[in-house]
Amino acid sequence: MTAPLPTVSREEPLQRADLERLIANGPQHLLDCDLDDADLSGLDLSHWRFERCSLRRADLSGARLEATAWISCRTAFAQFTRADLADARFEASDLNNVSLRGATLTAASFERCKLTGADLSDAKAFDLRFDEVLLINAKLPNFSFRKQTLRKLDFGQADLRKSDFRAAVFEECSLRDAGVAGCRFDGADLRGCDLGGIALVDARQFRGATISREQAGQLLGELGLRVL
Repeated sequence: MTAPLPTVSREEPLQRADLERLIANGPQHLLDCDLDDADLSGLDLSHWRFERCSLRRADLSGARLEATAWISCRTAFAQFTRADLADARFEASDLNNVSLRGATLTAASFERCKLTGADLSDAKAFDLRFDEVLLINAKLPNFSFRKQTLRKLDFGQADLRKSDFRAAVFEECSLRDAGVAGCRFDGADLRGCDLGGIALVDARQFRGATISREQAGQLLGELGLRVL
């Protein structure tokens, strides 16, 4: 059995120097800590656990964050640019408008999180998993969701250009007004997905996918056609 991490809980804000001192003692469990606006760029925080912490606007660019856990954290507008988040786990956290550009997200997972407006451009995302996540207005070009079961994902107005959804199964999802130019949906099951706002040029991307009769009528309605 893995030994529990030492827990640090402080009312006053933590700064970079505080974490540098903690690093010498190995991975830590930060509980209810305030790291808003902190410069944590380049630090090695692998295997740390962040629980109910606030990291709004924090800079974690280039940080080593492998196998970290983020539970009920608030990280709006934080910078994770080029950070290594392989095997990281995010649960019930607010990551609105974070930058994950160029980050390593191999085998990372996001569950019951908000990623509205997040930028995941150029991220290394092999085996990345989302479950019950808001991705409204997020940037996820060239992502692969091939053969995944996508559950309760809201891609409304998201940039999904050239993403791979082949053989994916959508359950209670939304692609409303999403940018899907160049996407592949061959063999995808879209019957559990809101396709509202899809334009004619984008509807062509869904060739080879399975949709319901209701969805077919909706897509034709977008063209101004009536289904009787």
